[in-house]
Amino acid sequence: MDTVVFDLGNVLVRWDPYGPFVGRLDHRAVARFFADVDFPAFNQRQDSGRSWAHARADVHARFPEHARAVDLYVEHFVDAVPGPVEGSAQIVRDLASDGVRLFGLTNWSAETYHHAEPAAPVIGLLEGVLVSGQVGLVKPDPRIFALLAERFDLVPGRTVFIDDSPANVEAAVRVGYQAVLFTSADALRRDLRALGLAVGAAAPRT
Repeated sequence: MDTVVFDLGNVLVRWDPYGPFVGRLDHRAVARFFADVDFPAFNQRQDSGRSWAHARADVHARFPEHARAVDLYVEHFVDAVPGPVEGSAQIVRDLASDGVRLFGLTNWSAETYHHAEPAAPVIGLLEGVLVSGQVGLVKPDPRIFALLAERFDLVPGRTVFIDDSPANVEAAVRVGYQAVLFTSADALRRDLRALGLAVGAAAPRT
C-alpha cells in the first residue's frame, strides 16, 4: 500500500448539521426543516453540485416557512464544521512523514468546501482532494472512485480508502480499493498498521 485516501467529514473534520442553527433557530423548527426536506437527500443533492440558490428556491416553493433555515445553514456553515476529528491529524502527519501519498475524497458542496481546511488544517497536507460538488458525482457512485484513480494516477489495489460510511467503504471495495471503515483514530491506527502502513501507537491519554 503506497497511497491513502481520506474521506473528510467526520474522519478529518467534524460535521454537525445542527451547528449553524444553535442560538439562531429553535431546535424543533430545525427538526421540522430536516424532516420536511428529507435532509440526507437534500444534502446529497448539494454534494452532487446543486447550487444553494437553486436549493433555496426549491425549498421556498415547497416549504416557504423553511427558507430562512436554508439561509441560516449557508450563512453560518462555519459552525457546521467545528474543528478536527480527535486524533486523525497525527495519523495524516505520520503517513506523510513516511512518504505515503495522501489524498481526499469528499461528498461536499462546492460552495461551502472552502470552510474545510480552516476547520481542519491537516487537510492542507493532502496532495489533492476530489470534491463531489465540483465534479457532479457523489459516493458511493463507482464513477467517482474511477475518477479519483484517473485524476490522481492511483492504483486502487495499492490504495487504502477510509470513510465513516459503510456504503462508501463497500463501494470502494467493489471497485478494487482496500477500504477501512472509520470509527475512531485509535481503531484506524490499528487497521493501517495491519495493512503494513507506518503509523505509531496513539499517545496515551492523560
